[in-house]
Amino acid sequence: MKTYASDDLHSDGPIEVSAEQRHEMVAVAAYLRAQCRGFSPGREIEDWYSAAAAIDAMLANMRRLGVTCRDYERVGLRNALRLWVG
Repeated sequence: MKTYASDDLHSDGPIEVSAEQRHEMVAVAAYLRAQCRGFSPGREIEDWYSAAAAIDAMLANMRRLGVTCRDYERVGLRNALRLWVG
């Protein structure tokens, strides 16, 4: 997974992610969804689309709540996904 440049997340501005960052987030979330169902084949596309929708909803909610880039960095993607995927 890519580490983000300091300019990407070290600000107190509203949370924004690039297309590449979003893709990475969706990939992690889709993997965790597949893992939760034992990696049984045939639902990969469903995992991806569900993960994409959930990531978009999570980011929209974070923006609505006023989460800043600095807040996001403190929490970390993995911890955020653990709270959200379960």
